[in-house]
Amino acid sequence: MNTREVFERAMRPERLTGEVHTDHLADDVVLEWPFGGRRIEGRAAFAAMAGPARAALPFRIDEVLVDTVHETADPEVIVVEYRLVGTMRATGERHASPLIAVIRARGGRITHWREYQDTPAIARAMTGS
Repeated sequence: MNTREVFERAMRPERLTGEVHTDHLADDVVLEWPFGGRRIEGRAAFAAMAGPARAALPFRIDEVLVDTVHETADPEVIVVEYRLVGTMRATGERHASPLIAVIRARGGRITHWREYQDTPAIARAMTGS
């Protein structure tokens, strides 16, 4: 399974709500959100963070819209431009948030995920402004 296929499996909407799935992550995965100042090392650490974080979200993720997947000179690495589309639980309003991820996978599992989020757009969606 190549990196693009691993990304596509990981981002199926049914995998982004409810139970946290980590079978697409390597045991020693590194996940980073540079604009959020956050870095998580290890699949177990991600699972421990993701469950409570997902439960606290004021929205549900309805779909993932992939705009572009850029192949790189390194066959293990892709750069993905995508949008998460979700519905605010309290109001029913739908919003989309653009993201860019640099992803490395090896052996059918993600070993590194660096995600750049449009934090002002996310803040606007969450506050309704």
